[in-house]
Amino acid sequence: MDNQYTFTKHVPMSSRSIVNGLGLPVGIPIKDWCRPEKPDDHSLDGTFCRLEPLDSAKHGEHLFKANKLDQQDRIWVYLPYGPFAKLDQYLSWVDTVCSKDDPKFYAIVDYKRQQAVGVASYLRIDPPNGSIEVGHINFSPLLQNSIAATEAMFIMMQNAFNLGYRRYEWKCDALNQRSRNAAARLGFQFEGIFRQATIYKGRNRDTAWFSIIDRDWPQLQLVYNTWLSPQNFNAKGQQKKSLSKLTKEMLIDSNE
Repeated sequence: MDNQYTFTKHVPMSSRSIVNGLGLPVGIPIKDWCRPEKPDDHSLDGTFCRLEPLDSAKHGEHLFKANKLDQQDRIWVYLPYGPFAKLDQYLSWVDTVCSKDDPKFYAIVDYKRQQAVGVASYLRIDPPNGSIEVGHINFSPLLQNSIAATEAMFIMMQNAFNLGYRRYEWKCDALNQRSRNAAARLGFQFEGIFRQATIYKGRNRDTAWFSIIDRDWPQLQLVYNTWLSPQNFNAKGQQKKSLSKLTKEMLIDSNE
C-alpha cells in the first residue's frame, strides 16, 4: 500500500563544538550565562499594542466577541480547545488558564481599539536550560494581518531574550501551513518534524519545530526595529519592505 504521508526532507543545521581530550567533539562550554527568571505579571508595552496578563473579567467578553467575527471558526482548527459557542464557556476556559504559570497567557490589547483582540502565551518554560516557547496563539480577525500582530510577537521574543533565555521555540501542527509560514516570516529557523508527537481533538499531530536562539537575536532585533520603524510604512500604513524579505536576508547572511 502506498504511504499516505508526506515527509519533509531536512538538512540538519551545523552545531558549534570543541574537541575534548579524547579527540571527540563535544558542545561548547556555557560561560557567563545565568539562569533566567520566569516571566512575571507585568504588562509588556509596544507602539501598536500592549500585552497584559490574561484576565476573564477584563478581557474575556471583548475576546469572545472578536473571535466570533470568524464565522467559520477557522482560528480554532489547530488549537486543542474551542470553539466556544457561548460567552460563559469561553470565560470558564479563560479562568482555567489564568490560574496557571505555565502556560502563561497574555491578552493582546490593540491601542487603536483599546480592547483585547487576541491571545498568546509562553509555555514549556525551562529556566535551567534557558528554553521557552511561544504558543496558544489565537488572533481574532481584528488582529490578523496587522502591524500590532507582528509587534506582539516581537515584544514576546524580546522580553524572553532580555530575561536571559537562550532558546525561543515555536511549534505547530505540521499540517498548519499558515503557522509554518508565520514562523518563517518572523525569523524562526525550521528544525524538523516530530512524527506522531501528540493527539488532540481525536487527531494525530506531527509537530513542526522552529527556533530562534540567543546568537540570532541581535541581528533579528535590528530587523524588527527596521520593519517597525515609521519610515517603513507609507501614509496608508502599507509596508515598504516586507518582514519576510528582511528575515530571509538575515538568515542567508547568518548561514554564510
